[in-house]
Amino acid sequence: MTADRDPFQTLRLDAVDATRRRFLTVTGAAMGLAAVGALPGLAAADGPAVELNRLPDDPFTLGVASGDPLPDAVVIWTRLAPRPLEPFGGLGPRPVLVQWQVAEDEGFRRVVRSGTARARREQSYSVHVDVTGLRPWRHYWYRFRVGRDVSPVGRTRTAPAAGQPVPGLSFAFASCQAYWEGFYTAYRDLAALDHDVVFHLGDYLYEYGVGVGAGVRQQQLPADFLRETITLDEYRARYALYKSDPDLQAAHAAAPWIVTMDDHEVENNWAGDVPEGNTPTPTRPEFLVRRANAFRAWWEHMPVRMTQAPTGPDLQLYRRFQYGDLVRFNLLDTRQYRDDQAAGDGSDPPNPGSLDPNRTITGAEQERWLLDGFAERSARWEVLAHQTAIAQLDTRAGAEVIVPMDTWDGYVASRQRVLGGAYERGVRNLVSIAGDLHRSVASELKADYADESAPVVGTEFVGTSISSGRDGVDLDPGGQTILDENPHVKFGNFQRGYVRVEVTPDRWVADFRVADRVTVPDGAVTTCARLAVADGDPTIHVVGGQR
Repeated sequence: MTADRDPFQTLRLDAVDATRRRFLTVTGAAMGLAAVGALPGLAAADGPAVELNRLPDDPFTLGVASGDPLPDAVVIWTRLAPRPLEPFGGLGPRPVLVQWQVAEDEGFRRVVRSGTARARREQSYSVHVDVTGLRPWRHYWYRFRVGRDVSPVGRTRTAPAAGQPVPGLSFAFASCQAYWEGFYTAYRDLAALDHDVVFHLGDYLYEYGVGVGAGVRQQQLPADFLRETITLDEYRARYALYKSDPDLQAAHAAAPWIVTMDDHEVENNWAGDVPEGNTPTPTRPEFLVRRANAFRAWWEHMPVRMTQAPTGPDLQLYRRFQYGDLVRFNLLDTRQYRDDQAAGDGSDPPNPGSLDPNRTITGAEQERWLLDGFAERSARWEVLAHQTAIAQLDTRAGAEVIVPMDTWDGYVASRQRVLGGAYERGVRNLVSIAGDLHRSVASELKADYADESAPVVGTEFVGTSISSGRDGVDLDPGGQTILDENPHVKFGNFQRGYVRVEVTPDRWVADFRVADRVTVPDGAVTTCARLAVADGDPTIHVVGGQR
């Protein structure tokens, strides 16, 4: 790129002791103090920032992303990592100046916002720019530059203004993307289609080791990637590995994302301050240090605001996004505040623990926030965007009811209060979107599944995994049992993919997009079912004759 054609040429490059525990490393995790949200000992490094002409390698190996769109603002993100699998991406120790631009056109002839940010070592050289002063319900393009290196271009879109009439909204949601179990074929498809926003509902990564050769990907990795993530360095490196995938990068660059987390971003089936299995080792204080490490790395790698940075083991995840008068999304956190799973976790009959009226999956404060929001009735469609199924899912053939304790089936009182509360407050169209199950399940929601006469109060669409579970089949025996034993379940599928949704004032239409194969890189994606819900009627209807 010559200087006289350089679109950036008008921009100037001016100016808890718990981490000492035995399982932290002597690199990024030990240097930082994730448990209190600060990194001591780096003050000297945060002096004059480095103005680089060129790094030895491309600093934008992890791509770009945008997220958390508001009517007048959106976050744009990147992380400098010329050697992404090394601590701090191979950079350090001084901050690096990063230029950014936002334009109204892909060619950047109409730049409307620009500036310079510092990529700092204590944030693993991630950049979160909250771009304000934008126009509602409009597409923008953005990019970053360090020296002569320019990032890929991303496209984003702001939300409509509050109360603005919106004739239609297109969005997608996805979850569960075990790196070693499949290629991200679904993201290639998602990136090729036009979406106003994308939701990721959890298990962006898995804490497990990726195995020798990264499973089906046959990618040789350093030995550190073969073990489970515990330290801050390990979580950071695992995010870098996942985000190195080109299809995931393309999906991020195609539309703004709104992101929450589930269990595997920390540890399988954790609950509040209780680690997996509630075992005495590690102790709960040690688990909170691990949770702080995981939360810190999650924030560094997601397109969320600087103000959302965790404070030690605490992270504000639940929040709302309003799309004019059409849709309001309530993004939930069903991990951080839940009681420990009943009956020792697993699948069991309804039991005193799962039926205890005092137990919760959301925590009291988040539940109040949700119910108070229902009373506002600010949009035609009220959406719960969260981690796992609300609907009862009996997984045992025959008279005995066996349900998973990690879903809302293990927290029956929470389900009754939330679904019953929506009904009592006159919510017009309640829809739940979720993931976690590694299968697609579409259900009609009832506040009380023990009462056959209880009304249908909402609709739920659970999306399958991006890659977790490998190829799968259209309908496996477990999925057939769910359909047979749960009359409120209207559809099931056990392939990999995501869900694409078109919403208008009159109708909600969900396309279940599935890949024929993810264990090879050239799989094909098609729609296996199209399901619709009409305004004012929470029952599910099949569109177009699919099963």
